[in-house]
Amino acid sequence: MKSVLLILAAALALWGWSSPAGRAAEPAAVIKLWPHGAPGEKGDLGEEHDTTKPTDNLIAGRRLIRLGNVSKPTISVYRPPKDQDTGAAVLVCPGGGYHILAWDLEGTEVCEWLNSIGVTGVLLKYRVPKRPDAPRHLAPMQDAQRALSLIRHQAPELGLDPARLGMLGFSAGAHLSAVVSSATNRAYAPVDEADQAAARPDFTLLIYPAYLTAKELGDKVSPEIHLGSHTPPAFIVITQDDPVRMENALLFAVAAKQFNVPVELHLYPTGGHGYGLRRTDNPVTWWSDRAADWLRAGGWLKRSARGRAALQPGRLRSPSFRRHRSG
Repeated sequence: MKSVLLILAAALALWGWSSPAGRAAEPAAVIKLWPHGAPGEKGDLGEEHDTTKPTDNLIAGRRLIRLGNVSKPTISVYRPPKDQDTGAAVLVCPGGGYHILAWDLEGTEVCEWLNSIGVTGVLLKYRVPKRPDAPRHLAPMQDAQRALSLIRHQAPELGLDPARLGMLGFSAGAHLSAVVSSATNRAYAPVDEADQAAARPDFTLLIYPAYLTAKELGDKVSPEIHLGSHTPPAFIVITQDDPVRMENALLFAVAAKQFNVPVELHLYPTGGHGYGLRRTDNPVTWWSDRAADWLRAGGWLKRSARGRAALQPGRLRSPSFRRHRSG
Protein backbone atom coordinates (compact mmCIF):
# COMPACT_ATOMS: atom_id res chain seq x y z
CA MET A 1 0.00 0.00 0.00
CA LYS A 2 2.83 2.42 0.82
CA SER A 3 4.34 2.00 -2.65
CA VAL A 4 0.95 2.74 -4.22
CA LEU A 5 0.69 5.97 -2.25
CA LEU A 6 4.21 7.00 -3.26
CA ILE A 7 3.37 6.48 -6.93
CA LEU A 8 0.09 8.34 -6.55
CA ALA A 9 1.61 11.32 -4.80
CA ALA A 10 4.39 11.61 -7.37
CA ALA A 11 1.91 11.32 -10.24
CA LEU A 12 -0.33 14.02 -8.81
CA ALA A 13 2.59 16.35 -8.24
CA LEU A 14 3.74 15.92 -11.85
CA TRP A 15 0.21 16.15 -13.24
CA GLY A 16 -0.33 19.54 -11.59
CA TRP A 17 -3.81 18.47 -10.43
CA SER A 18 -5.60 20.02 -13.41
CA SER A 19 -6.22 19.44 -17.07
CA PRO A 20 -4.16 21.55 -19.51
CA ALA A 21 -7.13 23.80 -20.26
CA GLY A 22 -7.88 24.32 -16.58
CA ARG A 23 -11.16 22.40 -16.96
CA ALA A 24 -12.46 19.80 -14.58
CA ALA A 25 -12.86 17.18 -17.29
CA GLU A 26 -11.30 14.48 -15.12
CA PRO A 27 -10.57 14.48 -11.40
CA ALA A 28 -6.97 14.44 -10.28
CA ALA A 29 -7.86 11.82 -7.69
CA VAL A 30 -10.80 9.79 -6.45
CA ILE A 31 -10.84 8.99 -2.73
CA LYS A 32 -12.84 6.24 -1.09
CA LEU A 33 -14.38 7.66 2.06
CA TRP A 34 -14.58 4.51 4.16
CA PRO A 35 -11.58 2.13 4.37
CA HIS A 36 -13.77 -0.79 5.46
CA GLY A 37 -17.07 0.11 3.84
CA ALA A 38 -19.66 2.73 4.72
CA PRO A 39 -21.52 2.40 8.03
CA GLY A 40 -24.47 0.05 7.86
CA GLU A 41 -24.10 -0.85 4.18
CA LYS A 42 -25.34 -4.31 3.20
CA GLY A 43 -24.44 -4.30 -0.50
CA ASP A 44 -27.97 -5.11 -1.63
CA LEU A 45 -28.76 -2.05 -3.76
CA GLY A 46 -27.72 -3.34 -7.14
CA GLU A 47 -25.26 -1.75 -9.55
CA GLU A 48 -24.60 1.98 -9.49
CA HIS A 49 -25.81 3.46 -12.78
CA ASP A 50 -27.20 6.46 -14.65
CA THR A 51 -30.99 6.27 -14.31
CA THR A 52 -31.76 8.93 -16.93
CA LYS A 53 -34.31 7.87 -19.56
CA PRO A 54 -34.59 9.20 -23.14
CA THR A 55 -37.91 10.80 -22.18
CA ASP A 56 -36.53 12.71 -19.17
CA ASN A 57 -36.48 16.49 -19.34
CA LEU A 58 -33.50 18.47 -20.60
CA ILE A 59 -31.88 21.36 -18.75
CA ALA A 60 -30.90 24.28 -21.00
CA GLY A 61 -31.29 21.89 -23.92
CA ARG A 62 -28.92 19.27 -22.53
CA ARG A 63 -29.40 15.93 -20.79
CA LEU A 64 -28.04 15.21 -17.36
CA ILE A 65 -26.69 12.22 -15.48
CA ARG A 66 -28.99 10.98 -12.71
CA LEU A 67 -26.73 8.65 -10.75
CA GLY A 68 -28.53 6.01 -8.69
CA ASN A 69 -27.78 3.09 -6.36
CA VAL A 70 -24.72 4.66 -4.74
CA SER A 71 -23.37 2.43 -1.96
CA LYS A 72 -19.62 3.14 -2.22
CA PRO A 73 -19.25 6.86 -1.48
CA THR A 74 -16.23 8.77 -2.74
CA ILE A 75 -14.88 12.25 -3.22
CA SER A 76 -13.40 13.34 -6.55
CA VAL A 77 -10.79 16.09 -6.35
CA TYR A 78 -10.70 18.71 -9.13
CA ARG A 79 -7.81 21.18 -8.95
CA PRO A 80 -7.62 24.64 -10.57
CA PRO A 81 -4.64 25.67 -12.70
CA LYS A 82 -1.56 25.97 -10.53
CA ASP A 83 -1.11 29.69 -11.17
CA GLN A 84 -4.72 30.41 -10.09
CA ASP A 85 -4.94 28.11 -7.06
CA THR A 86 -6.10 30.05 -3.97
CA GLY A 87 -5.78 27.13 -1.55
CA ALA A 88 -9.52 27.20 -0.84
CA ALA A 89 -11.71 24.13 -1.40
CA VAL A 90 -15.44 23.43 -1.60
CA LEU A 91 -17.22 20.12 -1.06
CA VAL A 92 -19.91 19.93 -3.76
CA CYS A 93 -23.16 18.09 -2.94
CA PRO A 94 -25.43 17.38 -5.93
CA GLY A 95 -29.17 17.25 -5.41
CA GLY A 96 -31.70 14.63 -6.41
CA GLY A 97 -34.23 14.36 -3.62
CA TYR A 98 -32.04 11.85 -1.74
CA HIS A 99 -33.03 9.44 -4.51
CA ILE A 100 -30.41 10.10 -7.21
CA LEU A 101 -27.48 12.49 -7.73
CA ALA A 102 -27.57 15.07 -10.53
CA TRP A 103 -23.98 14.21 -11.19
CA ASP A 104 -22.98 16.56 -14.00
CA LEU A 105 -25.55 19.38 -13.68
CA GLU A 106 -24.89 19.90 -9.98
CA GLY A 107 -21.52 18.20 -9.69
CA THR A 108 -18.79 18.11 -12.32
CA GLU A 109 -19.96 21.32 -14.00
CA VAL A 110 -19.85 23.06 -10.63
CA CYS A 111 -16.28 21.88 -10.04
CA GLU A 112 -15.34 23.43 -13.42
CA TRP A 113 -16.73 26.76 -12.27
CA LEU A 114 -14.95 26.52 -8.90
CA ASN A 115 -11.68 25.80 -10.70
CA SER A 116 -12.21 28.93 -12.83
CA ILE A 117 -12.15 31.09 -9.67
CA GLY A 118 -9.13 29.32 -8.19
CA VAL A 119 -10.96 26.93 -5.87
CA THR A 120 -10.46 23.18 -5.58
CA GLY A 121 -13.76 21.42 -6.20
CA VAL A 122 -14.30 18.21 -4.22
CA LEU A 123 -17.30 16.34 -5.59
CA LEU A 124 -19.11 14.20 -3.03
CA LYS A 125 -20.72 10.99 -4.23
CA TYR A 126 -22.94 10.31 -1.24
CA ARG A 127 -25.18 7.33 -0.68
CA VAL A 128 -28.57 7.29 -2.38
CA PRO A 129 -31.39 6.36 -2.38
CA LYS A 130 -32.62 6.76 1.18
CA ARG A 131 -31.90 3.71 3.33
CA PRO A 132 -34.89 1.92 4.89
CA ASP A 133 -35.62 2.61 8.56
CA ALA A 134 -33.27 5.61 8.68
CA PRO A 135 -33.72 9.37 8.19
CA ARG A 136 -33.16 10.31 4.55
CA HIS A 137 -30.20 12.51 5.42
CA LEU A 138 -28.34 10.17 7.81
CA ALA A 139 -26.14 8.18 5.39
CA PRO A 140 -25.35 11.29 3.28
CA MET A 141 -24.54 13.21 6.47
CA GLN A 142 -22.07 10.52 7.52
CA ASP A 143 -20.46 10.65 4.07
CA ALA A 144 -20.23 14.46 4.07
CA GLN A 145 -18.76 14.66 7.57
CA ARG A 146 -16.23 11.98 6.72
CA ALA A 147 -15.31 13.86 3.52
CA LEU A 148 -14.71 17.14 5.36
CA SER A 149 -12.53 15.42 7.95
CA LEU A 150 -10.51 13.62 5.25
CA ILE A 151 -9.93 16.83 3.32
CA ARG A 152 -8.77 18.70 6.41
CA HIS A 153 -6.61 15.77 7.47
CA GLN A 154 -4.86 15.84 4.09
CA ALA A 155 -4.82 19.63 3.71
CA PRO A 156 -1.04 20.07 4.20
CA GLU A 157 -0.27 17.42 1.56
CA LEU A 158 -2.86 18.84 -0.84
CA GLY A 159 -1.69 22.42 -0.43
CA LEU A 160 -5.11 23.45 0.91
CA ASP A 161 -6.04 25.82 3.71
CA PRO A 162 -8.08 23.80 6.26
CA ALA A 163 -9.71 27.05 7.44
CA ARG A 164 -11.15 27.77 3.98
CA LEU A 165 -13.14 24.62 3.32
CA GLY A 166 -16.76 25.19 2.33
CA MET A 167 -19.81 23.24 1.19
CA LEU A 168 -22.01 23.96 -1.81
CA GLY A 169 -25.23 22.04 -2.27
CA PHE A 170 -28.24 22.00 -4.57
CA SER A 171 -31.79 21.10 -3.52
CA ALA A 172 -31.43 18.00 -1.30
CA GLY A 173 -27.66 18.58 -1.41
CA ALA A 174 -28.28 22.05 0.00
CA HIS A 175 -30.33 20.50 2.81
CA LEU A 176 -27.42 18.14 3.46
CA SER A 177 -25.04 21.13 3.55
CA ALA A 178 -27.29 22.91 6.05
CA VAL A 179 -27.52 19.81 8.25
CA VAL A 180 -23.75 19.29 8.28
CA SER A 181 -22.88 22.97 8.75
CA SER A 182 -25.15 23.19 11.80
CA ALA A 183 -24.30 19.81 13.36
CA THR A 184 -22.72 19.70 16.79
CA ASN A 185 -21.94 15.97 16.76
CA ARG A 186 -20.46 13.46 14.36
CA ALA A 187 -23.08 11.07 12.95
CA TYR A 188 -20.77 8.04 13.11
CA ALA A 189 -18.12 6.55 15.35
CA PRO A 190 -14.60 7.71 14.34
CA VAL A 191 -12.81 5.15 12.18
CA ASP A 192 -9.23 6.48 12.04
CA GLU A 193 -7.03 9.50 12.76
CA ALA A 194 -8.64 11.50 9.94
CA ASP A 195 -11.77 11.79 12.08
CA GLN A 196 -9.86 13.91 14.57
CA ALA A 197 -10.19 16.76 12.08
CA ALA A 198 -13.26 19.02 12.16
CA ALA A 199 -16.34 17.86 10.24
CA ARG A 200 -18.08 21.20 9.72
CA PRO A 201 -17.49 23.62 6.81
CA ASP A 202 -16.26 27.20 7.15
CA PHE A 203 -18.95 28.55 4.81
CA THR A 204 -21.92 27.19 2.87
CA LEU A 205 -23.68 27.93 -0.40
CA LEU A 206 -27.29 26.72 -0.57
CA ILE A 207 -28.66 26.77 -4.12
CA TYR A 208 -32.44 26.29 -4.51
CA PRO A 209 -32.40 24.48 -1.15
CA ALA A 210 -35.05 21.93 -0.19
CA TYR A 211 -36.31 20.74 3.21
CA LEU A 212 -34.82 23.60 5.24
CA THR A 213 -38.17 24.19 6.91
CA ALA A 214 -41.04 21.82 7.67
CA LYS A 215 -44.40 23.00 6.36
CA GLU A 216 -46.21 20.53 8.62
CA LEU A 217 -44.52 22.21 11.62
CA GLY A 218 -45.63 25.70 10.68
CA ASP A 219 -42.53 26.28 8.58
CA LYS A 220 -40.19 25.98 11.53
CA VAL A 221 -36.61 25.04 10.69
CA SER A 222 -36.42 21.29 10.10
CA PRO A 223 -35.55 19.46 13.34
CA GLU A 224 -32.39 17.88 11.91
CA ILE A 225 -30.93 21.38 11.35
CA HIS A 226 -29.43 22.83 14.55
CA LEU A 227 -28.73 26.49 13.91
CA GLY A 228 -26.54 28.24 16.46
CA SER A 229 -23.61 30.58 16.90
CA HIS A 230 -21.40 27.77 15.57
CA THR A 231 -23.15 27.80 12.17
CA PRO A 232 -20.94 29.28 9.42
CA PRO A 233 -21.96 32.07 6.99
CA ALA A 234 -24.38 31.10 4.22
CA PHE A 235 -25.13 32.21 0.66
CA ILE A 236 -28.62 31.29 -0.57
CA VAL A 237 -30.31 31.42 -4.00
CA ILE A 238 -33.98 30.69 -4.69
CA THR A 239 -36.85 31.88 -6.91
CA GLN A 240 -40.43 32.84 -6.13
CA ASP A 241 -41.76 30.13 -8.44
CA ASP A 242 -39.56 27.33 -7.07
CA PRO A 243 -41.82 24.35 -6.30
CA VAL A 244 -39.97 23.73 -3.02
CA ARG A 245 -41.32 27.16 -1.94
CA MET A 246 -39.30 30.28 -1.41
CA GLU A 247 -40.42 30.31 2.25
CA ASN A 248 -38.09 27.34 2.67
CA ALA A 249 -35.11 29.69 2.23
CA LEU A 250 -36.60 32.91 3.60
CA LEU A 251 -37.60 31.46 6.96
CA PHE A 252 -34.29 29.63 7.26
CA ALA A 253 -32.54 32.99 6.81
CA VAL A 254 -34.78 34.60 9.44
CA ALA A 255 -33.99 31.79 11.88
CA ALA A 256 -30.24 32.11 11.18
CA LYS A 257 -30.42 35.83 11.99
CA GLN A 258 -31.50 34.99 15.53
CA PHE A 259 -28.04 33.44 16.06
CA ASN A 260 -26.18 36.22 14.22
CA VAL A 261 -25.27 33.85 11.39
CA PRO A 262 -24.31 35.99 8.37
CA VAL A 263 -26.62 35.20 5.43
CA GLU A 264 -26.67 36.61 1.89
CA LEU A 265 -29.99 35.74 0.24
CA HIS A 266 -30.77 36.21 -3.47
CA LEU A 267 -34.45 35.93 -4.40
CA TYR A 268 -35.39 35.97 -8.08
CA PRO A 269 -38.93 36.13 -9.48
CA THR A 270 -38.69 33.18 -11.89
CA GLY A 271 -36.47 30.23 -12.72
CA GLY A 272 -38.06 27.26 -11.01
CA HIS A 273 -35.82 24.50 -9.73
CA GLY A 274 -32.88 22.44 -10.94
CA TYR A 275 -31.06 24.75 -13.35
CA GLY A 276 -27.56 24.16 -11.98
CA LEU A 277 -24.99 26.40 -13.65
CA ARG A 278 -26.43 26.14 -17.16
CA ARG A 279 -26.96 29.74 -18.18
CA THR A 280 -29.98 31.00 -20.09
CA ASP A 281 -31.57 34.45 -20.45
CA ASN A 282 -33.07 34.04 -16.98
CA PRO A 283 -31.02 36.11 -14.49
CA VAL A 284 -31.13 33.42 -11.79
CA THR A 285 -28.92 31.17 -13.92
CA TRP A 286 -26.13 33.73 -13.45
CA TRP A 287 -26.11 33.22 -9.69
CA SER A 288 -22.50 32.04 -9.78
CA ASP A 289 -21.31 35.62 -10.41
CA ARG A 290 -22.99 36.72 -7.19
CA ALA A 291 -21.53 33.70 -5.37
CA ALA A 292 -18.01 34.56 -6.56
CA ASP A 293 -18.47 38.13 -5.27
CA TRP A 294 -19.60 36.74 -1.90
CA LEU A 295 -16.63 34.41 -1.67
CA ARG A 296 -14.22 37.26 -2.44
CA ALA A 297 -15.88 39.58 0.07
CA GLY A 298 -15.60 36.86 2.73
CA GLY A 299 -11.87 36.54 2.13
CA TRP A 300 -12.10 32.92 1.03
CA LEU A 301 -10.49 33.56 -2.37
CA LYS A 302 -7.30 35.15 -1.08
CA ARG A 303 -4.24 33.34 -2.35
CA SER A 304 -2.81 31.01 0.27
CA ALA A 305 0.84 31.02 1.25
CA ARG A 306 0.64 27.22 1.41
CA GLY A 307 0.58 26.78 -2.35
CA ARG A 308 1.12 23.63 -4.35
CA ALA A 309 4.60 23.17 -2.92
CA ALA A 310 2.97 21.61 0.11
CA LEU A 311 2.18 18.51 -1.96
CA GLN A 312 5.20 16.26 -1.59
CA PRO A 313 5.53 12.74 -3.02
CA GLY A 314 5.08 10.10 -0.35
CA ARG A 315 3.23 12.27 2.14
CA LEU A 316 -0.37 11.29 1.42
CA ARG A 317 -1.44 9.46 4.53
CA SER A 318 -4.79 7.86 3.81
CA PRO A 319 -5.00 4.29 2.45
CA SER A 320 -8.23 5.42 0.79
CA PHE A 321 -6.43 7.38 -1.97
CA ARG A 322 -6.36 5.89 -5.44
CA ARG A 323 -5.48 7.18 -8.90
CA HIS A 324 -8.49 7.97 -11.10
CA ARG A 325 -8.69 5.83 -14.21
CA SER A 326 -11.10 6.63 -17.02
CA GLY A 327 -12.97 3.93 -18.87
